[in-house]
Amino acid sequence: MSKRETGSMNFDLFADDAPPVPADSTAPAAASTESATSAELPHPALSDTAALLQLCERWVSRGWLRDLDLALVRFFERESQHAPPLLLLGAALASHQLGRGHVCLDLAATLEAPDFALSLPPEGDDLNDPPPLPSHVLATLTLSEWQAALHHPTLISDGPGNTPLVVSDNGNTSKLYLRRYWQFEQTLHQEIANRVSTSNEANSPLLKSALDTLFPACENLDWQKNACALAARSPFAIITGGPGTGKTTTVVRLLALLQTLQLAEPNAHPLRIRLAAPTGKAAARLNESIAGQVNSLPISALESLLSEHSPASTSSVIAIPTEVTTLHRLLGARADTRHFRHNAANPLALDVLVVDEASMVDIEMMTALLSALPASAKLVLLGDKDQLASVEAGAVLGDLCRRADAAHYTSATAQWLAELTGHPLPEALIDPNGQPLDQAITMLRVSHRFTAQSGIGQLAQAINQPLSEALRERDKHKAVHGVLNNGYADLHHLVLKPDAQNEDSALERLVITGSPQRFPNAGENRTNFKGEPIAPPTGYQHYLNTLASERPDTVLAFEENGENYDAWAKQVLNAYSSFQLLCALRKGPWGVESLNLRIAKTLRREKLLFGNDHTLEKGWFEGRPVLVTQNDYGLKLMNGDIGITLVVPDPRTPGRTLLRVAFPTSDAENTIHWVLPSRLHAVETVFAMTVHKSQGSEFQHTALLLPQTPNPILTRELVYTGITRARDWLTLIEAKRGILNDAVTREVMRVSGMGRL
Repeated sequence: MSKRETGSMNFDLFADDAPPVPADSTAPAAASTESATSAELPHPALSDTAALLQLCERWVSRGWLRDLDLALVRFFERESQHAPPLLLLGAALASHQLGRGHVCLDLAATLEAPDFALSLPPEGDDLNDPPPLPSHVLATLTLSEWQAALHHPTLISDGPGNTPLVVSDNGNTSKLYLRRYWQFEQTLHQEIANRVSTSNEANSPLLKSALDTLFPACENLDWQKNACALAARSPFAIITGGPGTGKTTTVVRLLALLQTLQLAEPNAHPLRIRLAAPTGKAAARLNESIAGQVNSLPISALESLLSEHSPASTSSVIAIPTEVTTLHRLLGARADTRHFRHNAANPLALDVLVVDEASMVDIEMMTALLSALPASAKLVLLGDKDQLASVEAGAVLGDLCRRADAAHYTSATAQWLAELTGHPLPEALIDPNGQPLDQAITMLRVSHRFTAQSGIGQLAQAINQPLSEALRERDKHKAVHGVLNNGYADLHHLVLKPDAQNEDSALERLVITGSPQRFPNAGENRTNFKGEPIAPPTGYQHYLNTLASERPDTVLAFEENGENYDAWAKQVLNAYSSFQLLCALRKGPWGVESLNLRIAKTLRREKLLFGNDHTLEKGWFEGRPVLVTQNDYGLKLMNGDIGITLVVPDPRTPGRTLLRVAFPTSDAENTIHWVLPSRLHAVETVFAMTVHKSQGSEFQHTALLLPQTPNPILTRELVYTGITRARDWLTLIEAKRGILNDAVTREVMRVSGMGRL
């Protein structure tokens, strides 16, 4: 799309250019009578500031723009003189794009497919008497005209300075930034460039011996071993891979390797290692995974190896931390600000930082993290590059890893790895023009969770294949449906009927029982790769039955019998994690807001829940599952935590009961954290959960519901992320046949300048 921009760097981290956002035939059609095809004169908003403000007000009133976007335009118009309307329009749309996860506004892509590029109208809009669509407003505008308007001495510049806007031109397009986000990109590039340019290719005998100790000899190339080797030599490393490829296993062994190498140095002290994740839920999962993996490490063999290679070592005790924190806690978030206690002036006190679920880290947080990292410290990012990006602006891990499939290792890297591990790399992964960043990335390529007999794994692989000259849309559709129709034991494809009654009954049976009869052999007699039995698929009936059947005797006082109530809550929470309905959208009949109430009423009809319509929609009731939507450090609850509302005895009034919400913890002694509903202000019912919110989670039976109409949100990344939340069973639901085909051939196109820096 563009020529590579030049800057202060003498090499290109990212090597090639990001592809342009394509026009999409499924973009929302213009329903306005002012259609783009009939437009002969430029829209007044392109040349008249008053008309532009009026248009923005209409878009805000409809929910197409945010109040923040309009306030920014009004501020620019008020504080600057003679600002061109096209510049103000660009500012409004650049701000709008930030709210959709883009770092900047790509002018060429916006003009090519305005409605699709801007996702306007938004999800859930009924298009009843809509304002003018972007496709109509921008119908007559050319790229050169828009570029020519991006000039104003106090509002915009093309680089360093203090203007609130920055434009990056390359001839083929222009990217318009709010300065804060342009600076994030510059800082991020500089920090990563500095780190990947200082790799150490020393091949010490201890490094080879430690790797051989951690990874027993095998016939095939061991990507986990390669990942540890590459991460050991670079201050910056990325380990990416799909579900079950062993990212956690790899990083635990990497930490043992790094401690071994560190303690071999004269007068060395153990490395200060910190583990972090973007959300509390992800941190808790990593905590559990690492605790289990550490126990299986060959620590004694490594300590013997250390004594043999470095008899003068001051310490031979190899300690691996298991405590995981959130990034906000790690950096020291300051209340009611965007700032952190730790920054470039007050760096973190650590030697190695591991960040799990890095695909969820936005550009602002990643910049803050790298800025607060000591120059001598090592950063290791773990994550699945193919998962959905962060909710906030930026797709940092995806941008960094977009060449990972083909590796692009140089001949020097390939030779170094072969000498160290004993296995040569495939020729297809060697590139004499490989970039420095490529040498710091390892993609794990073998799944230990999904075997060839797993429909979930096969479907994930088919969906995750990007379109290319060798894989056309028709071929991909055929591959996806070939998996769905193959009769895999763990996979069911449900297409809801157009008739409302059939539609309701099929979906309701699923959320109640899990519809085990729809799977081969009703889900019976399955085992996992360890030979352990797998329970048949369930629905929400399972956790509600557990809630009722395992309830402690009501005569037991809550405070004096905490262990009994904790055990009950833990059983209910475990049962709840057996099934989860995931949705693509928040609004509309197939969004979580509508489905949560619909499912609650369905469960009430089955006498599994109790409460009137108002209580089920806006109140508290026993059995209500809730999702925390904001970090609450006072309550020790993090965004993404899930709790279940339970009835317990009132400790103040014998014979009376009250509601408390039970949340799981990672504390071995206090496994349940009980919170009064009145103290929870940022929670929502979670019978249905968006795919975005499900990241970092895993459910025994996952049902992924795709809505009736195409939407830019529906992408292969979203479908891939949704289906890989399933551990044992997957039900893929189409509210209308054909939506899956549309989704798997559309890719997330987060706009940024990372690919051209």
